[in-house]
Amino acid sequence: MASYFLTHAEVVIDPAVPIESWTLSGVGRVRAGAAHHSAWDPGIARIVSSAERKAIETAEVLGQTVGVVPEVDRRLGEIDRSATGYLPPEEFDAVVDRFFDRPDDSVRGWERAVDAQTRIVAAVRALTADEDVTLVSHGAVGALLLADLRGVPIDRALDQPGMGSVITFDPRAWRALSGWTRVTP
Repeated sequence: MASYFLTHAEVVIDPAVPIESWTLSGVGRVRAGAAHHSAWDPGIARIVSSAERKAIETAEVLGQTVGVVPEVDRRLGEIDRSATGYLPPEEFDAVVDRFFDRPDDSVRGWERAVDAQTRIVAAVRALTADEDVTLVSHGAVGALLLADLRGVPIDRALDQPGMGSVITFDPRAWRALSGWTRVTP
């Protein structure tokens, strides 16, 4: 069997609302409702999400579809970018580029990529130690996890193709079984 790392689906971006409190958009709810086709199978008894609202909502929609009540684990959180909060898209993309290009540095006060990778890898290893699990989290930490699963350097090229994407992996062999696949409604 395999475990799954699913990123939250599309959100309502509101600069006036803290990023961790953003909610799923209508499109995001539809995509989350289709996640059981690619991020779950009958051998999965647990769904665990980040504590951020968008991830919790994605996990809840998936859980309602498959009859599993999701759990929450703060270690699955996105990179800590509270030093800047919301950034307009073009500025955000430039900072994310630097985050991946300089993994040992804190870019504009953000959590360092190497630290976020250590956190997400430890969390995923602990959560999947005894059983396969669907994890619902975020794109940047998913890219960091994928780099570790593949045994390659941190690189933005490993980032998800869009919100609501999934990686399949074997936690016991600690290897990726797939690259990112977009959840399609």
